Amino acid sequence: MASIDSTAHSPARTAEAATASPPAIAWHERLSEHIPLLSLVTLCIVFSLATDTFLSARNLLNVIDQLTVLGIMALGMTAVIVIGGIDLSVGSVLAVSMMAMGWLSNVHGVPMPLAIVAALLVGAGCGAVSGALITRANLPAFIATLATMSIARGLANLITDGSQIVGYPDWFSALSIERHFGFLSVTVALFLVLTAVAAVYMKYRAGGRALYAIGGSSEVARLAGIPVKRMTLGVYTVCGMLAGLAGVVMSTRLDSSQPSGGLGYELDTIAAVVIGGASLAGGVGSIFGTLMGVLTIGVLRNGLNLIGTSPFIQQIVIGVVIVLAVMVDANKRRSR
Repeated sequence: MASIDSTAHSPARTAEAATASPPAIAWHERLSEHIPLLSLVTLCIVFSLATDTFLSARNLLNVIDQLTVLGIMALGMTAVIVIGGIDLSVGSVLAVSMMAMGWLSNVHGVPMPLAIVAALLVGAGCGAVSGALITRANLPAFIATLATMSIARGLANLITDGSQIVGYPDWFSALSIERHFGFLSVTVALFLVLTAVAAVYMKYRAGGRALYAIGGSSEVARLAGIPVKRMTLGVYTVCGMLAGLAGVVMSTRLDSSQPSGGLGYELDTIAAVVIGGASLAGGVGSIFGTLMGVLTIGVLRNGLNLIGTSPFIQQIVIGVVIVLAVMVDANKRRSR
């Protein structure tokens, strides 16, 4: 008769395993949380070795300037994805907002500050429509925002029959051109301030923590007294308003408003949030991670341009990075 190893399930062996497992799991989780930052650092090292111009002050400032529009939209998308939603309309909302601003200021003579406020209201209105379709009409977020995307893009072209609006006041264009303290433009400073405010709200305020609860389980959050529908509507409204603000910032860079503006930006925005560690299943994500994701996309595109990579190859690379980010998230959820 075969002997039985009496130590296989002994209390001592079990206790040893129990004390050994948590540190290993904690170490693994800590490492996975820093993947966005490690990826960004790795890309910077690779491109600095591949080209002499990547680490130049002029190029780095150019990268930061180009990321402002994407970064502002990604802040709103972070909250949307944290609650388990998705917003495919942000690129089109950007376009209709910037066209509304240009139409009011250049065609009807509305003072520029009021036209900017109108652009923000248009963006917020588009976001509120998406939120209402989700919370009141009970449409899936994918379908609701897909409909808003189509409507907003149509309106952007309808305002001027597909023509761009050119020429804004010098002070308006200077917001993204003039550098203060040698490196900081007004638009970049605005993005940094919004990032800090969003990070504090998401991490330390009760409303921000409630968003994670909704993403974890909307029904449990509702039973806990969280106004799920009202907060969902608010999140989509803010996301739309930030897309409108991104349209204003894009207009300062282009000195024009274009109905084709923001085309494809919804994919880059979602990609930045996912690369930053947010889970498409909801309940996971952070503003710092999104910032790393935005910088990763910006550095990747800039570095590939510097080494002469085709724009079509760049699209493929971005797609592969998104797949890898989603795979990492799926593995993390399985391990939990």
